[in-house]
Amino acid sequence: MKTDKKQNQYRINEQIRVREVRIVGESGSMVIPTKQALDMARQQEVDLVEISPNANPPVCRLIDYSKFLYQLKKRQKEMKAKQVKVEVKEIRFGPQTDEHDYQFKLKHAREFLEEGNKVRAYVFFRGRSILFKEQGEVLLLRFANDLEECGKVESMPSLEGKKMFLYLAPKKAGVAKKSQQARDREAIETEQKEAVKQQKPQKSMAVEADAPAGGGLLANAKISADALKKLTEETDA
Repeated sequence: MKTDKKQNQYRINEQIRVREVRIVGESGSMVIPTKQALDMARQQEVDLVEISPNANPPVCRLIDYSKFLYQLKKRQKEMKAKQVKVEVKEIRFGPQTDEHDYQFKLKHAREFLEEGNKVRAYVFFRGRSILFKEQGEVLLLRFANDLEECGKVESMPSLEGKKMFLYLAPKKAGVAKKSQQARDREAIETEQKEAVKQQKPQKSMAVEADAPAGGGLLANAKISADALKKLTEETDA
């Protein structure tokens, strides 16, 4: 017969053999003789449960032990359900990976990190390509720099056999830093927007200069009056 480890984890009732205990509850805490605490438990039809045996004196509660174990198991189950399973995704490079392939793998690595997974990137050196290990290290460092807005380096590039590894972990939401490349791109976009805003007033001024003085309804009225006067002069002639 299997024993319930959780059930044996706490001493209850007569198993508590110290002289006095600290009883904690909604109304506060008090230190009383253990015999008195046992009498209180019997009167309330509950159990005396030792929840902190290393305290001086040990801390106990007057509760239903079966209900206590059920609530404890429920809390542990809820905590386990909230835990996110972190996977380690691998990204493989060659020492002479071309730019298109690099950008493709960079995109996938960014998606992995944003989903909360870790990334293990490595450069595989086949045969004599081990001579290009410095080139592989530079590639991995560039990779880490391009992902700094969503990932943090857990360990710098290190050579293990024919593979050089780099480990990245996801950054917590709200603390991610933007890469220098992203900051430069945003700066260029901001400058372009400012240039467009400055051009719009100049165009408006040019249109206003071509329009008759007064503009709007006054300008239209003046044009209509001039046309009518000219037509009248032609008719009289």
